[in-house]
Amino acid sequence: MNGKSIYTSVIMAGFGGQGLMFIGKLLAYSAMKRGLHVTWIPSYGPEMRGGTANCTVVVSSEPIGSPVIQKPESLIVMNNPSLEAFEPRLKAGGLLFLNADLVTRPATRTDINVIALPANDEAVRVGEHRAANMVVFGAYVARGGILSRDDVAAGLSGLFGEKAASKLEVNMKAFDAGVKYAQAAPARA
Repeated sequence: MNGKSIYTSVIMAGFGGQGLMFIGKLLAYSAMKRGLHVTWIPSYGPEMRGGTANCTVVVSSEPIGSPVIQKPESLIVMNNPSLEAFEPRLKAGGLLFLNADLVTRPATRTDINVIALPANDEAVRVGEHRAANMVVFGAYVARGGILSRDDVAAGLSGLFGEKAASKLEVNMKAFDAGVKYAQAAPARA
């Protein structure tokens, strides 16, 4: 932690089944293994399948007073309904990460930074169509600066347990694709 004060908040939103709860847990778990304080709050829509799903994660070097965030610093959006619901809540100057393969309209706000990346296409390219969440997570981590690649790999190993060897490689490929995309594509307002 290098004595530097850390605080960040993110809402991750999309349809159930897109792996948003997983990357939220991965962020919280990886940060916790680094000795940071975390909160992770999941929220599911009332639908049985295909409903909305989102989670809020707060990471801090200090104890967290409240896990409830009105204006997150970052927002990961995987579909149009989530953009509609959460774009107004993003803090001015915040980072919006869009899955450009499924979000068909641009962000409307001009006071935020947008990183739109083809997460589904990148996931297919690395060999796992279900890893679009990890592509977007890679972009988020690359721009957030709180976790390292090693932190994420350790977090994945811990969450996957004995399944780690078979799933770690493809998930890290997807993560790396997101990192590369975020580093090459400047944020746009």
